[in-house]
Amino acid sequence: MKTRRPGRFPQRSVLRMALAAGAVAATMAAAAVCAAPSAVPAIAPLNAEDCAAMRTAHVIGADNPLPCERLARVRFAYVDFDGKQRQDGEMIVMDALAPHVQRLMAQLLAAKFPLHSALPMSHYAGDDAASMADDNSSAFNGRPVTGGGGWSKHAYGAAIDINPLQNPYVSHAANGSLSVQPAAAAPLYTDRGAASRASPAGMAEQAVALFADNGFLIWGGSWHQPIDYQHFEIGERPFIQKLARDTPQQAAQAFDRYVDSYRHCIASKKKDAALRQQCARIIMQSVR
Repeated sequence: MKTRRPGRFPQRSVLRMALAAGAVAATMAAAAVCAAPSAVPAIAPLNAEDCAAMRTAHVIGADNPLPCERLARVRFAYVDFDGKQRQDGEMIVMDALAPHVQRLMAQLLAAKFPLHSALPMSHYAGDDAASMADDNSSAFNGRPVTGGGGWSKHAYGAAIDINPLQNPYVSHAANGSLSVQPAAAAPLYTDRGAASRASPAGMAEQAVALFADNGFLIWGGSWHQPIDYQHFEIGERPFIQKLARDTPQQAAQAFDRYVDSYRHCIASKKKDAALRQQCARIIMQSVR
């Protein structure tokens, strides 16, 4: 929500040590791939009518850092919180990311990770607060970073928010007060340990490994201030900006290499969050 080629790795010795640690583990991601349904959801580039509708809905403007023609719509099925499979999932992302988002959503479905809804931001006229209040999972939104300071990574189609109620945005003011968005999450999901014991369904902690396996290497839940539990993004701003400047083919190839490099690094890891983070750091450094 809010934001803060690989060829050769720059830290080969670190990578060798990382790859040598641990035996191959049957991760949640691998299990989900095996169980993923054979029918794949649709991926479609946005057309002129789509872009016009998004401009009318105040979701994108002429000055957006990624032009509308570089966006793609991913349609997918997902399981809701009643355990029912729904077919109306949509996310709009940068074209280079679309196949990996498609795979991610198939894995979440196979793992029975629930989503409350997944509607594009045009449904909310670009109003992030309204989407959060509706517990809606989304991706592209041509808006600035919360609090100012440049474009959000959502404006590049390079970030995804999931289940904002179960995964709120939490910030601490200078006077020590706590701000929680959406507000309804405050009594339920700010204490992550208690929430996980009481009602863990849809909490982002369960999906961090799957997001990373598809190139979303940064999770806002690991930040210190603010803490953005719902937010996943692919990496650092210079890499995202480079993908935006590249041709669609160049961007797709670069992002494929980025994802493959992370998977190669993590392949020999045990199910260990610290080692996953080490791999993420190595891969992000390799594209600076």
